[in-house]
Amino acid sequence: MTFPYEEFDLSGVRTYPLSSRRSKAQAQDFATPVDRGALFKTFFDSLPRILGGVDLRRVVDAIADAHRNGRGIVWGIGAHVIKTGVSPVLIDLMERGYVSALAMNGAGIIHDFEIALSGATSEDVDEALGPGRFGMAEETGRVLNEIIRDAEKTQRGIGQAVGAHLIERTAPYASRSLAASAHRLGIPVTVHVAIGTDISHMHRDASGAAIGAASLRDFRYFTSGVARLAGGVYMNCGSAVILPEVFLKAVALVRNQGISLDGLTTVNIDFMRMYRPQTNVVERPVAGTSGTGISLIGHHEILIPLIAAAVIETAGAG
Repeated sequence: MTFPYEEFDLSGVRTYPLSSRRSKAQAQDFATPVDRGALFKTFFDSLPRILGGVDLRRVVDAIADAHRNGRGIVWGIGAHVIKTGVSPVLIDLMERGYVSALAMNGAGIIHDFEIALSGATSEDVDEALGPGRFGMAEETGRVLNEIIRDAEKTQRGIGQAVGAHLIERTAPYASRSLAASAHRLGIPVTVHVAIGTDISHMHRDASGAAIGAASLRDFRYFTSGVARLAGGVYMNCGSAVILPEVFLKAVALVRNQGISLDGLTTVNIDFMRMYRPQTNVVERPVAGTSGTGISLIGHHEILIPLIAAAVIETAGAG
């Protein structure tokens, strides 16, 4: 059957008054311009109460509430967070009591170690790969592997051992190191390694047995922290694969032991929504509970300082 050229008859189309419609965007939720010289709180309060503006406030409120109520706040960070210069902000949050424990992937501890030792990190891979120099910094390979082998002997985790080493050896830039600062403050640091993914594994001093044993111990330390997160917050910042998987396994162990995680708020911060963080951090751990999962999209070097400043301001207001 062939259709004709025939205009659709609109004469019977029904309408309704605009005022009777339920609308998702309301004028009272729009942004408010700020004056020159305005306080941070004025700026933060001026943000739209729509979409990301709502989620940002929910994250800030969850962290502030957890701190106020003596609940745990665990931060999981990928290496990119360190490379974008956010460490001093996280260290300040540690000192203020907004970090109960800190988890990193293997690349995270490498960049943190290099910052502590030399005040610089993140080599140019494109420049170094061709001539065979990529990942071959002497101290990073030799010293980190020495620390990890010693961690196996002394029954410590990688994060615990690296933090202690940096403090004991008075690393020149220890004040900028997450591991060193956490050790100084008595905050647990765990490191979760996938063998073969980090430059330290390329060195002759690397011991798979030591790396595996120390990282497994860190997983058990991390799980103990997750078991204390009812009513608390878990922040996954910049880890797309390793930490979301580790977190989900820790949640599974906690649930296996009948430990409640009710009231947990899970947060993922990254450039885009990806499968594992969205599924293993934001959705699955809080499904069927009183918990909440939130995803924030954006730059770590902007969002994390913004959240930190808002949390501090919120606490001051309280």
